[in-house]
Amino acid sequence: MIAATNEGWCFLIDGISYIAVIASLAMMRLEVAAVRRAATSTFHELKEGWSYVSGFLPIRTILTLFAIVSLMGMPFVVLMPIFAAQVLHGGPHTLGFLMGAMGVGALISALSLAARKSVRGLIRMIPIAAAVFGMGLVGFGLSHVYWISMLMVLVAGAGMMQGMAASNTIIQTLVQEDKRGRVMSYYTMAFVGKAPFGSLLAGTMAHAIPAKPIWIAAGTVLAGAQWTVIINGLVVVLGATWFFTQMPTLRVVVRPIYEEMGIIPAAQEMAEAITAEEMRQ
Repeated sequence: MIAATNEGWCFLIDGISYIAVIASLAMMRLEVAAVRRAATSTFHELKEGWSYVSGFLPIRTILTLFAIVSLMGMPFVVLMPIFAAQVLHGGPHTLGFLMGAMGVGALISALSLAARKSVRGLIRMIPIAAAVFGMGLVGFGLSHVYWISMLMVLVAGAGMMQGMAASNTIIQTLVQEDKRGRVMSYYTMAFVGKAPFGSLLAGTMAHAIPAKPIWIAAGTVLAGAQWTVIINGLVVVLGATWFFTQMPTLRVVVRPIYEEMGIIPAAQEMAEAITAEEMRQ
């Protein structure tokens, strides 16, 4: 749209698209259960929410990885104009297609999540999505070829959306009702609150790191913005690796909650089902 017209039309279309969101929210009819809230100060409630978040291993682990991804991974978008102009030697249409490829990846990821019938097994998707996101960033940073860059951005967009949605869904499933608002405020802080600092860090790194040749490809020189995206992608992959090491402990904590909610059958029910099946056989 920018290449064909100007930026104003993009803002207009973006604004009009929110009408569908507003209409969808207005059409919702939900029965909200009354929640008794103690008459305490905001500071006390924030402190209580922080104690809950920091003391509950699954939410603490998810928010830690999410904060790393938000700080180091997501700010690659602010460097996208540099890639379009200086790395791929394109113009507005190049930037538009790169952003569009990221959107396509995010849409594919969102549709795959919408097809799921249960949150069971979703927690393992969080580190997988982070690793995919990080590897997509590394590939994007290494590329000088237009179509490869688009493919890597698509992969990064898919991993980014998968991680965001999976993290949100798991937290919403596990959190206690009376703690939901406070926990989601910390989730928003990990996401939105880290973005300005991440953008500042990414811009500073891109400016400070000089163009250097890469050791795996003789004669190929990477700009500071490329090195920044590569380094940040590797940090995201390391964060995903750390999350993987926490998975056995997380399963021990999450399984009783899932059993209580009926998401997975309890151990006794499973044993009875196995016994009944053996008797039938």
